[in-house]
Amino acid sequence: MEAVIATGGKQYRVSPGQVISVERLPAVPKGKTVEFTAVLLVSKDGKLTAAPADLRGAKVSAEVLGERKGRKVAVVKFKRRKNYRRFRGHRQVATTVRITKIEV
Repeated sequence: MEAVIATGGKQYRVSPGQVISVERLPAVPKGKTVEFTAVLLVSKDGKLTAAPADLRGAKVSAEVLGERKGRKVAVVKFKRRKNYRRFRGHRQVATTVRITKIEV
């Protein structure tokens, strides 16, 4: 069984047992269960379900494994011949989750 969920402005194709990294989930401690209710598509035994009416009660459960920072993104401003240089870095925080159950 597979599903497509939406969280943090992105879409993820998930299946039970899979470990994914999503945008930071605020106020969810390590070891707790989180539910994703924005399910866009479910594939069960090769049969696709994508109608919003059929997916109204669908949810994907996941266990929170922890948080970590992603790779550094360099933000550079530069103007030639003006001695103007600005460098700034940013590291986005992500939450790692393990998909436990898909319910339709």
